[in-house]
Amino acid sequence: MHRPPLRSLIAMIALPLALVACQGSHSGGVPGDRDDHTPFSAIAENEKIRILGTEPFWGGDVIGALLTYSTPELPAGTPVPVKRFAGRGGLSYSGELEGKALTIAVTPGACSDGMSDRTYPFAVTLQIGTETRNGCGWTERQPWAGAE
Repeated sequence: MHRPPLRSLIAMIALPLALVACQGSHSGGVPGDRDDHTPFSAIAENEKIRILGTEPFWGGDVIGALLTYSTPELPAGTPVPVKRFAGRGGLSYSGELEGKALTIAVTPGACSDGMSDRTYPFAVTLQIGTETRNGCGWTERQPWAGAE
């Protein structure tokens, strides 16, 4: 099985985090730098975050160190062990799905799934191998708003 070099893996994780940092507030220093310099804590480590996206349809739940990734073909989902990283402007999760690197970046900000009148509190970027998908996320403490 071919594994990308460590430098490529670091780049795949660092890029979404760098983009996450750019969306945070500015304190006159580095983009995304906050005065308190603490990691993102709006989603607790043991809190379930639900994610979804369209075109193609995909979704999942992340709780602790486990992502359950689902598609219309596999509605029960595929369990994927993940590692969590809390940056200053959001979270990322990394793992491997079907032999491909998987990275999820979660950042705060109003998000639309493009198919309903719902507004979600988090924007989500999912990368599987070289494919990037966009979606939204929410938690029980920070639910989506809008029509059922």
